[in-house]
Amino acid sequence: MQIKKYFLIFAFCAVSVIALLYGVSPRWFAATFLDVQELDLDLAHILRAVMGLYLALGCFWLYAAFDPRYTNTAVLTTAVFSGGLVAGRIVSLFADGKPAPLLLLYVAMELSLVPLAIWVWRRPD
Repeated sequence: MQIKKYFLIFAFCAVSVIALLYGVSPRWFAATFLDVQELDLDLAHILRAVMGLYLALGCFWLYAAFDPRYTNTAVLTTAVFSGGLVAGRIVSLFADGKPAPLLLLYVAMELSLVPLAIWVWRRPD
């Protein structure tokens, strides 16, 4: 059970950092990491909504790290969450082309997290 707990705490920390980078100042994030100097109001809105989604899931993962009733479900949702993100990014790679380097790093991170999360989920309690 300890490995699941530590995994969920790590997932909370990682997703929280990414969420705050996206959402606290979307214009700064876009200019700094995506080389987008003028961020449309609607895109800023989307980035802040993504921040909220990431933080909500992250808080669930942190809660589940300390409540055994939800631990396995939370670990499984990290695989589903990462798998969904990486699937969308791969579609975008083919449909839209190569994105900013940071987004390629996200592809690699999310792709590696899926089998790790499944391995952790299958571990006995």
